[in-house]
Amino acid sequence: MKGKKRKAIPYDDVLVISSNFANLVRVEKFSRRISRKARLTEDQGENLAIALTELVNNAIIHGNKSDPRKQVGIYVQYKPDRVEVSVLDEGEGFDPTTLENPTDPENLWKENGRGIFLVQHLIDELLFEQTPQGLMVTMIISRSKEQK
Repeated sequence: MKGKKRKAIPYDDVLVISSNFANLVRVEKFSRRISRKARLTEDQGENLAIALTELVNNAIIHGNKSDPRKQVGIYVQYKPDRVEVSVLDEGEGFDPTTLENPTDPENLWKENGRGIFLVQHLIDELLFEQTPQGLMVTMIISRSKEQK
């Protein structure tokens, strides 16, 4: 991310985009690349594409307040038993424990609030970390022995 130092983590793949929805096409292509390299199943690949697009959308809208001068970084690590895909925005973050359950009757008709819920049901694990650069959300997708 420009102008801000990240701790040195050996990422295997990186994509950094400006907070512009036109860049979602690049995110979709990057998602297909991750799926191929990680040898994900078709279902896992589709779930990754949906989840990654949702997290990048959240980073652009909520984290970066749709400011095209701010960036969203996608960082990937391929590990023997899993793939870790992190999305980093330049926002102030939030407390994920304060998210309301979108399936509660009083929340069913709200326009927002379903994205994180959806992502949590599409992937194996979701982690939130407030960093000096912004909020980092990491998806973990487990891989079977056949996928390695």
